[in-house]
Amino acid sequence: MLTIWGRRNSYNVQKVLWLADELNIDYRHRLAGGETGGLDAESFLSMNPNGRIPVLEDGDLVVWETDAILRYLSSAYASRAFSPRSAAAQSHIDRWMAWASTSLEPAFFTGVFWGFYRTPVERHDAEAITRALEKCARLYSILDAQLSKAPYLSGEALGLADIPAGTTLYRYFELDIPRPSLPNVEAWYERLMDRPAYRCNVMRPFEELYGRLAY
Repeated sequence: MLTIWGRRNSYNVQKVLWLADELNIDYRHRLAGGETGGLDAESFLSMNPNGRIPVLEDGDLVVWETDAILRYLSSAYASRAFSPRSAAAQSHIDRWMAWASTSLEPAFFTGVFWGFYRTPVERHDAEAITRALEKCARLYSILDAQLSKAPYLSGEALGLADIPAGTTLYRYFELDIPRPSLPNVEAWYERLMDRPAYRCNVMRPFEELYGRLAY
């Protein structure tokens, strides 16, 4: 049986749990990090020397780094929708996963979620938050344009490309922040909210993180 290590309010852990449930994989979830701690324990560091979550155990195999875990699950356990057989289809997945990791997530999670929501109000940098919101507006507009071509970021059906960017949506739409008109992103979000695995793993309360810089 697979074991997935991490705290449920971690955005990166949510990606892995969402995909595992979409693929109907039998797994155990072990809490680690945050109030549970344990990331500096010798037993955990023997799995991931970086002391970070998520971590996946599959028999004797240990996989760390979120995108590596997602790709492993899709390759080892997925249908063709999640693990395409053509280089062109794989390149589509890879570029949107890379875009989410290098562009969307830093703008939203570092600039907005951390800068606005997790940073205590008295320590807010209003100019930095404004810049981050403007950057997010541009990036989500790029996503909106892509989603005008197909119902999912992966194409006609949910696939691996949807997981990283799709996991941002619950927090993005729940925060009290200005957002541009994003009809295609909103329709995509509605489709994701209809999925039990998304509701269970991504649409989780995060109020305990408000004004809290520590994990």
